[in-house]
Amino acid sequence: MAVARDFRSEHRNVIAVIGDSAMSGGMAYEAMNNAGAMDSRLIVVLNDNDMSIAPAVGAMSAYLSRLLSSKSFMSLRHLAKEVVSHFPKPLEDAARRAEEFARGFVTGGTLFEELGFYYVGPIDGHNIDQSAAGAENVRDSQESGPVLIHAVTQKGHGYLSAEQAEDKWHSVAKFDVVTGAQVKSKSTAPSYTSVFAKSLIKEAEADDRIIAITAAMPSGTGLNLFGDKFPKRCFDVGIAEQHAVTFAAGLAAEGMKPFAAIYSTFPATCLRPGRA
Repeated sequence: MAVARDFRSEHRNVIAVIGDSAMSGGMAYEAMNNAGAMDSRLIVVLNDNDMSIAPAVGAMSAYLSRLLSSKSFMSLRHLAKEVVSHFPKPLEDAARRAEEFARGFVTGGTLFEELGFYYVGPIDGHNIDQSAAGAENVRDSQESGPVLIHAVTQKGHGYLSAEQAEDKWHSVAKFDVVTGAQVKSKSTAPSYTSVFAKSLIKEAEADDRIIAITAAMPSGTGLNLFGDKFPKRCFDVGIAEQHAVTFAAGLAAEGMKPFAAIYSTFPATCLRPGRA
C-alpha cells in the first residue's frame, strides 16, 4: 500500500498493525526486511500484549518514549548524524555504533533498527495520552523511512475475568458480564478435537515415531492433551504455519510420522489483506 501510494505521488500515512505473536512467523520479518531497505514512509504499530519483548513500562520509560518520538529529538538525531559524518571514518563509525547501542540498550529497539526501522517505544498502550502523543509525533515527523511504534498492552486489560484466563477469552461465546461465566451449548456427541486428540495419543503410545506439531493453537486442536502425555514429541512453533508444514516435511523425510494440526481457515484469515 505504501509503495502504491508512492507511485501515485500521494501524501498520506500507511499504517500496519501487528501483534507480538506475528514476530514468531516469517512473514513479519520478510515484510520488515523488504520495507527497511526502501526509503518509503511506512508506520508499523507492534501491539505487544504478552509483555514478552519488554518489561512493564514506568514513568522514565514513558518519558523516553515521548522524547524519542518527538520531532525535536528526530531533528537532533539527524543533526548529530550530519556532524559525525565530518569525523574521520573510524570515529564516525564508532559514534554511529555508540548511538545505536545506547538507543537499543534503553528501548530494546536494536533489532528493529537493524531491520531499517526507526524505533519508538516501548509505549504504554493503555495510556491514551501517551499513545496519542507518540502517534502524533510520528505522524508529524519528517522521517522518510519506515517507523515502528512498540506499544505494550495486556490482553483483557480492565476486565478481571479476561486478565485471569487469557486463553479462554481469546474467542468467546455468550457470557455473563459480572461473573465472567461463558454460556456454551451442550452436546452429547464428543467433539472432533477430543476424538482427534485421543486417537493420536493412542497411536503414539504404539509408535514412538509419531510427532505432533501445532502453530500456536494447542488447545484448539487438542494437542495440549498430546503434549501432556508426550511433552518431548509435541512442538508448538508459534504462528508460523509455513514453518510447521516444512518442519513436518523434514521429519517425514527422516522416517518420522509427523501430524501438523492447523485450523483450515486460520492461515487464510491471518494472511487476508485489509485496509483502514
